[in-house]
Amino acid sequence: MTLIISDSKKTAEAKMQAICDLLRENVEYYDWVGFYFKNGDKQELLLGPYAGEATDHTVIPFGKGICGQVAESNQNFVVPDVSAQDNYIACSITVKSEIVVPLFKNGENIGQIDIDSNTPDPFTAEDERFLEWVNQQVASIV
Repeated sequence: MTLIISDSKKTAEAKMQAICDLLRENVEYYDWVGFYFKNGDKQELLLGPYAGEATDHTVIPFGKGICGQVAESNQNFVVPDVSAQDNYIACSITVKSEIVVPLFKNGENIGQIDIDSNTPDPFTAEDERFLEWVNQQVASIV
């Protein structure tokens, strides 16, 4: 991860893409990994680099779905069973669980990392701490 972040030949977007690819390839239950970022002054998120199946959810209004809720709450959101969430935006019928961790820069929530899993309830406190660390690394390049 630190080699990706410190690579001066890559753009921030290329580095984030490499991080998504690395996480998806190396964590068995990370089936879709992507970044969403706040769209300027608008109350919406725009899809950034991601690894996994293509998604129609390239713009997510604040408050909508798990990602939209994290944009408002500034808190990690772990969903062990997406079917139990009323405000879940279904990306794929194979997704069983999700974790979203906000990305802060200078104390401001500028985006988030979103991970979907086809495994029920795989995310632990260790995943949360790890993804918080990943976001700290990403904050240094955006």
